[in-house]
Amino acid sequence: MIIAIVRYKLPPSIDYNACLAHFIKIAPGFREAKGLISKHFFWGENGIAGGVYHWKTLEEAKAFYGGPWLQGIVDRYGVKPDIEYYTAFAVTDNEKGTVTVLEQPRVTSTAG
Repeated sequence: MIIAIVRYKLPPSIDYNACLAHFIKIAPGFREAKGLISKHFFWGENGIAGGVYHWKTLEEAKAFYGGPWLQGIVDRYGVKPDIEYYTAFAVTDNEKGTVTVLEQPRVTSTAG
């Protein structure tokens, strides 16, 4: 599983309520994103907003961010987002009472 953290600076004209309304409006559209497992929309007092995305693969994440989504961010906020990618090793889900290991150790070659 890949986690992508996407952040961008909001213009001063977009406050908490405007950001919340926009996120609620667009959230259902992410159900169609190929390979997207979940997205957490966030807003901060510091004027930074964005999302934490869980993807099946890095390729699907990069394909999404390279498509029309990127231009939408630039058009709406006037900036390109910062995007960081991480490999998720495990998930603790307290509501379900589970821990899921997502990755296994990599086998290294000992050829000599």
